[in-house]
Amino acid sequence: MPGAPNRPPDPAPTVPAAPPVPVTPQQAALRRLAPSRVALRLDLWKGAPHPELLAPFDKAEAAFAAGDFPNATSALDLLAVRFAEPRWPTLPAPFKLLRVPIPAPMPPAWNPEHGLPPAERDARGVPLTELAPVLAEARTLLDTEGPGAAFYERIDRAWETVRARVPRPEAARGRPAPPAPEPEAGAA
Repeated sequence: MPGAPNRPPDPAPTVPAAPPVPVTPQQAALRRLAPSRVALRLDLWKGAPHPELLAPFDKAEAAFAAGDFPNATSALDLLAVRFAEPRWPTLPAPFKLLRVPIPAPMPPAWNPEHGLPPAERDARGVPLTELAPVLAEARTLLDTEGPGAAFYERIDRAWETVRARVPRPEAARGRPAPPAPEPEAGAA
């Protein structure tokens, strides 16, 4: 078209990114290990996660406890690959993104724990109410200062508490072996 400007539009102003916070290998492994522990304890595993999911998790836990953070990270990478396989139930988006709020609980009629006796139902939940002030403090720091070292200090403290308080996921128990057939009386 004659007379039309032949230049690209002005670029949108860019917001400067916050400087990255240095992360130690221990912090990087902890920030992936604790959410994995919680994800493997979810009810979507129908009682217990498959041993193929627990094997890399156990390797990561053992390496983390031994202070071998590169091997812990590599085991967590294997666990992430296992989580992404289509044969496993899909993890809820809150555990994939860790940025969205966790959805409200299911109505009691659909909740598999609804039929459990109250003592067993209460034993399954792990109260983490002492984390509320730490998380509120972290939220305030995130809103005021952004994702800095002080924010990650609070978050890492929360992940350490989760890792210490949430029980380790157990492997699925196999079905009992069927009874052996009895020999027939006439076969002897």
